[in-house]
This record gives sequence, C-alpha cells and structure tokens, in this order.
Amino acid sequence: MSNALAGYEGDYLSYATMIIRFILPVLAIIIVIRCIRSLLREKSEGEIWGQLRLDNGSIIDLNFWENTIGRARSSDVYIEIPTISRNHAALNRDDKGNWHIFDMESKTGVVVNGKKIEGADGVSVKSGDQISLGGVSLRFVAADVTDEYEQAVSRTRPGQVYKQRTALIYLTEFQLLLGLQLCIAAGDSFTMALPLCFFALIIIMWTCYFVTRTLRRIAFEVETIAFFLCTIGLSVVASGSPSELIRQVIFIVLGVIFFYVMGWFLRDLDRAKKMRKPVALIGPILLAATLVLGKEVNGAIRWINFAGISVQPSEFVKIALIFAGAATLERLFARRNLLAFIGLTGACMIFLTLMTDFGSALIFFVAYLVIAYLRSGDIATIFLSLAGAGFAGLLALSSRPHIAGRLARCGKSWEYANVRG
Repeated sequence: MSNALAGYEGDYLSYATMIIRFILPVLAIIIVIRCIRSLLREKSEGEIWGQLRLDNGSIIDLNFWENTIGRARSSDVYIEIPTISRNHAALNRDDKGNWHIFDMESKTGVVVNGKKIEGADGVSVKSGDQISLGGVSLRFVAADVTDEYEQAVSRTRPGQVYKQRTALIYLTEFQLLLGLQLCIAAGDSFTMALPLCFFALIIIMWTCYFVTRTLRRIAFEVETIAFFLCTIGLSVVASGSPSELIRQVIFIVLGVIFFYVMGWFLRDLDRAKKMRKPVALIGPILLAATLVLGKEVNGAIRWINFAGISVQPSEFVKIALIFAGAATLERLFARRNLLAFIGLTGACMIFLTLMTDFGSALIFFVAYLVIAYLRSGDIATIFLSLAGAGFAGLLALSSRPHIAGRLARCGKSWEYANVRG
C-alpha cells in the first residue's frame, strides 16, 4: 500500500515539475519583455539648457549638459560651415549651473569675448558672452531659473507606461516556482537552506523596491533584471553546489549594499571627479598584486586567497575602469586625457595578458572602446585601437595554443561538453 502511495506521489510530483517547466520560460519572457519595453518607451524628454544665437538670427538649442560643437553630423551642435572643424569645441554645464567651453584641438581655435582659449582647461562663459568658432560669431545664452523651473514642472514622470510592481509580481512567481521545482528535484538531498535562500532573495528584492519608492524613484527596470539574473544564478548554485547557497545570498546582500552606497556616492559629481585618479591607480595595483600573489587555476592567474575567502580582483578593476572613464568623460575630448585613459586601459590589459585572463582583457577592451568613442568621437583612434587589438590577438593565438583550441571548438560545445567544451 505504501509503495502504491509513493508511486502516486511520484507521479504527481512529476506532473507538477513538467507543468512548472512550461510556466517558467513564459514568466521569464514576460519579465524581460516588460523591462525592455519599459526602458525603450520611457525616453528622456527634450530639454533646453541654453542657446547659441548667430548674427543672422538663427538659434541653436543646447539640449544637454555636455555639448560638442562641430561640423561632424555626430556633434550635439551641428554647424555646417567649412571653417569650423569636425570636432571644434565642447560647451559643458556643471551641476551648479556654471558653463565652460573647451577647445577640442580645432584648427582655428576658440575665441571668447575676443580672447583665444589657451590650454586644455577651457574658460567659463556666461549669458551674453560672444564665442567665435572658425570666424563664426555665436552669442551664448544660458537658461535662467524661471526656464528651468518651467521645464521641471512640465516634465512628465517616468514609469507610467509599465508599472514596475507588476514585473516584480511576475518575478516573485518565477522565484517561487523555480524554488519549488528545485526542492522537488533535490529529493533525499533536500535541505531547508534551499527554500530559505529563495525566500531571502524575494525579501531582499521587495525591500529594495520599497526603499527606492521611499526615495521617490519610480524606475526599477535595471534592478528587476539584476534580481532576475540573481535568481538564475541561485538556481545554478542550488543544482550544482547546494552547500554554497547561504554564501551566495550573503554575496547578493553585499552587492545590494554596495549598489546603494555607490548610488549615494555618485550623486555628488565633484566628489566623484576627485576620486577618479585614486580609483584609476587602484586598478593596475590590484592586477599587479594578483599577478604576484595569485595562484594559477585552469591556466589563468585570477584569484587571491584572503582570510580563507577567494577574491577575483579583476571584477573590482572592471568597476574601477568604468568609474574612472565615466568620471573623466567630460574631459576625454582633450587628447591628453584620452591618452591617459588609453594608458590606463593598456596597463590593465597587459597585466591581464600576463595573467592569461584573456576573457577579462576582452571585456576591458570593449569597455574602453565604448567610453573613448562616447566622448572623443574619434574614429581614427577607434580603428587604431582595433588594429592593435587584432595584432595582440594574433600574438595570443600563436603563444597560447589553448585559445586557438577554444576558437576551434566554438559552436561545437556539446561535442566537447565533458572534455574541453
């Protein structure tokens, strides 16, 4: 009799597992689509922070805090006059409402109120100042307090197209069903740590949501996607290394705390800019320490053991590189600063190459390309960088045969799943 009951119970669990397997992909698609559509639909509204007025009466609006001026169509302020360089100048506003103009190493220079700009530091400009670019005279007019107030009042609040709470409800259902499926699949190896960790993740997620609402922030799409990925990661750990579940949840909590601390820190732009040089120096130092103190695992030196905890410094260096580049974005158009950023990225990639961590090196290179192009818009620099990376890649293929082997097995992972796939 007991065997029969056990058989029926097993059948019910099998049916439940099968149903859950069909529901989970549907919920996952709904969550991702809602977040993506919300991000795409909630576009920033046009704003006018100032104007450039030509002698012929034409008016050019300044729609950003950082505006490049030039003859290139990619410029924020496009002026199709032959005497103006493709990337001629940059007109930037700081968080206190002060404006500065910088010469982007143009051929004819930038003149403000009859005085030519010297050096890469730029000069302050105020409403009524005359700016001359390639012989073209422009009068600068900044938006006053009344204009900014009217824009703030008329601006619609984001997050009205798709309610983020609905996406979180779908994600909670996804987490509960996935946790239930893992509990069923665990069988005799089931431990209470599994459901408790999934419940902890749900509590962390909803706590973050209510915290952001308390801070009067409506958008939660990026956080929703992050918690969705954490859920997938937790399920992988539960399937492969259930004993690591609690530690994984602890790392998620630390990551959330770090996220909010960084959000608070970056709200003060002056403080962020002051920290860019120390943060930039920390990157190569951490990688050098890894090269000296780290141990080789699977052909690469990536990890440092500290007080019984394995740490991968390159993960922190990725954040440092992006932070240093983003904090320097307004100054990357100056060749000196662009070269310094290239030097920082190059140093990091040299250390990663010596550590044979080519995957991280590729991520660093792509991050560098994005940041450098966002501000410089210099296609020549990008092409030279790509050519250099291609040459370095050929050297890596010739000196590290296992990399060539990985490329040869690309697209054939299942054939080598149990060997070197």
